[in-house]
Amino acid sequence: MDSQSTATLSRSFPPSGPSLFKRDLTESKRDLAGFWYGTIFRTSVAGRPVVMSTDLEFNHYIVNQEGRLVELWYLDSFAKLFTLEGENKTNAVGLVHKYIRSLALDHFGAESLKEKLLPQIEEFVNKTLQTWSSQNSIEVKHAASVMVFDFSAKQFFSYDAEKSQTNMSEKFTNTLGGFMSFPLNIPGTAYHKCLKDQKEALNRLRKIVKAKIISPEKHRGDFLDQAINDMDKEKFLSEDFLVNLLFGLLFASFESVSAALSLTLKLLADHPAVLQELEAEHEAILKNRENPNSMLTWDEYKSMTFTLQVINEALRLGNVAPGLLRKALRDIEFKGYTIPSGWTIMLVNSALQVNPNTYKDPLAFNPWRWKELDPLVVSKNFMPFGGGIRQCAGAEYSKTFMATFLHVLVTKYRRDANQVAHVLAKVALSLCHPLCCNSVSLPPLVLEAWTRDLSLLSI
Repeated sequence: MDSQSTATLSRSFPPSGPSLFKRDLTESKRDLAGFWYGTIFRTSVAGRPVVMSTDLEFNHYIVNQEGRLVELWYLDSFAKLFTLEGENKTNAVGLVHKYIRSLALDHFGAESLKEKLLPQIEEFVNKTLQTWSSQNSIEVKHAASVMVFDFSAKQFFSYDAEKSQTNMSEKFTNTLGGFMSFPLNIPGTAYHKCLKDQKEALNRLRKIVKAKIISPEKHRGDFLDQAINDMDKEKFLSEDFLVNLLFGLLFASFESVSAALSLTLKLLADHPAVLQELEAEHEAILKNRENPNSMLTWDEYKSMTFTLQVINEALRLGNVAPGLLRKALRDIEFKGYTIPSGWTIMLVNSALQVNPNTYKDPLAFNPWRWKELDPLVVSKNFMPFGGGIRQCAGAEYSKTFMATFLHVLVTKYRRDANQVAHVLAKVALSLCHPLCCNSVSLPPLVLEAWTRDLSLLSI
């Protein structure tokens, strides 16, 4: 196709629409499904032509065309921070992607959760909440980030936050500030500070990787140990690759879970009836045990019907990953439109999650709606962990961590009637994800009203 015809066809898209990067959940009259300009339209981001899609059929088609019609794409700031270009890039397809996914599932998938991780998560959450309860107030988003990071890093490379000389969680959380900034590496800019923190985090990770390569006798069977053991047979597993892989996976694991967990607590604070039913479900789990002080089992986790509905509803509203970015490898024809090769495509699956044609009163927090939803409809209209070959390998890990946290919180801590609310919201909290920009702007959560009930503690 020549340049003239490409330009002509590309202009057949509807005109540039409104910004999709921030959405006010209180704006009930907004047409969230169509965005006023239809389900597919063109716009630009930082001067780049972008096709935005909330079209269910098109979105499913594109996520299944990776490596053929499209490839994974990130904003420049993300690409540079996560080394998504060059020979050490960690977003590859084919054998590299299959290996990374398989390795992640080995250590964070359902079998690993069932066999070993679930009791470890519960013990870690218990310890964390004891620490929180001894403080006057907690900024939940930050504290949750540290909690999830420390636990995930332990699984990745046997990190022990209490013994480590470097506060790695601080370096990673500080990196957040530059993700949605323009990639201008000038002193004083958010991006410059972000790069500085990233460099320190990468240097620390490199020392860890080197130490494990040099001393295989110290291996403990964690994620990094297995990857190092595979270096002889998987030639792409270089030292640089492992360092960048750990950086990307660590960030993805702690940021998405902590953001979703913080929003869940905020929504529970605002909806006492939901919290009451959640407490009842977990009290029933304790009553059905022979030993009420025993650890949470996999069967008990799978029985948490309402808890998982609460988590799904929070994920539906929170849109931790509101957009999936892809780049067209060649011209793509769809319903009379042509997306030119090289254009960026943003699949706004978060819009599908607030479509009034699928979800009645879509902006309301209503976990009970999940009782009535058709599983087939849900599979096409609810994709908080992505879709296609890029569906998050840590989806079950994320939900298990959140459910375990809620279990410990509502069974071992009580709501102090002297406090104004269960969980107070005071100042602004921004939820963001490496694949997109801020999706929800909410107050940060201060854990003031949850106090330890010593009669319920089993520690």
